[in-house]
Order: sequence, then structure tokens, then C-alpha cells
Amino acid sequence: MRVTHAERDRIAEMLRDAYAEGQLDEEELDERLSRAMKAKTRGDLQPLVADLSLTPASAAVPHPVQQGEPTKEERLWAAGGHLSGYFLPVLGPLIVMLVKNGSPYARTQAIRALNYHLNLLIATVLAPFAIFLLVTIPIYLFLFLGWVFLPLVGGVASLIGSNWKYPLTIDIVKEHPRPPETPPLQ
Repeated sequence: MRVTHAERDRIAEMLRDAYAEGQLDEEELDERLSRAMKAKTRGDLQPLVADLSLTPASAAVPHPVQQGEPTKEERLWAAGGHLSGYFLPVLGPLIVMLVKNGSPYARTQAIRALNYHLNLLIATVLAPFAIFLLVTIPIYLFLFLGWVFLPLVGGVASLIGSNWKYPLTIDIVKEHPRPPETPPLQ
């Protein structure tokens, strides 16, 4: 049976709790979180927490999380995160990431767009140093074509609810899902 975003988020929360308790080191946490976000079935998720001793408090706290597929509003915000890079490179996806922090789908897509635009910015700044290799013009052409088409592909993919990721992009900003905010005590 396929897993939902909520199930992935719950496993990610359990992994972060285990890290906070010293059961996992940072490298293992990153690796398990990556596997959790890529999991397709419950069988993929179970081994990620099977060897952890989870405290009853962390295992029993109910949290409101997103269920099922992303909503129309989330898909629109995610597409906005991709397409905002045309007008406000780096800043546009960053704003969407901060504004829609409560939506795992919109936040993940905004982080991916942000990473792409950060990579593009770094590559654009570093490309002139490759002039001695006589490949500066092809590099700039490659970067320009990527800038024209890839955010558009990301925007369209977000509108249909796809979990699309930019190719050849280094994750500068990590996609770790944020833990759900707990309501204030009254």
C-alpha cells in the first residue's frame, strides 16, 4: 500500500526525535530522512524506525498533518515558488518557502526551486573563471536554457501535484520536513 505525505512526515518526526535523544548521528539522520521522503510503501518506512527505541511521549503525541494529495491551493503556491524565480531569483522561492511553511508540499517545492536558483546563481558567477577552457559560451547557453525551461517545467509539474525535482542540482537548503507546530497551552 502506498504511503501518504502524513505517514512520511510522521516517520520523519520519529527520526528527528531519535536524533534529539542521541540514537542517531547527523549523517544517519540525513540518510534516513532522505529514504523516508522517497518511500513508496509502508514496507519502505518500517525499517527506518525498527531499530529505534521510541519514547512513549514522542510516539503518542498526535499532530495534525496533511493527508493525501496536495490541495489546489498548495499546488498553486508550489507552482508560484517555481515561477517566481523568473521575477525574483532566489528571493521568490524563499518567500514562498517562508509563507507556506505549514504545507509540506509547497515548502518542499519552494526549497527545490530555491536550491535550483542558488545553483544557477553560483554557476553564473563561477562560469567566467572557465574562460581558459574555452567553454564559457556553451556554459552560459546551458545555464540560460535551464533558466528558461526548468522553472516552467517545475511550475507545471507542481500544478498537477507531481513531486518533481530539478536535475543536476546540489541541495544547498535541505528538504527536511518541519515538525508540526504544537498548539499553545491554554
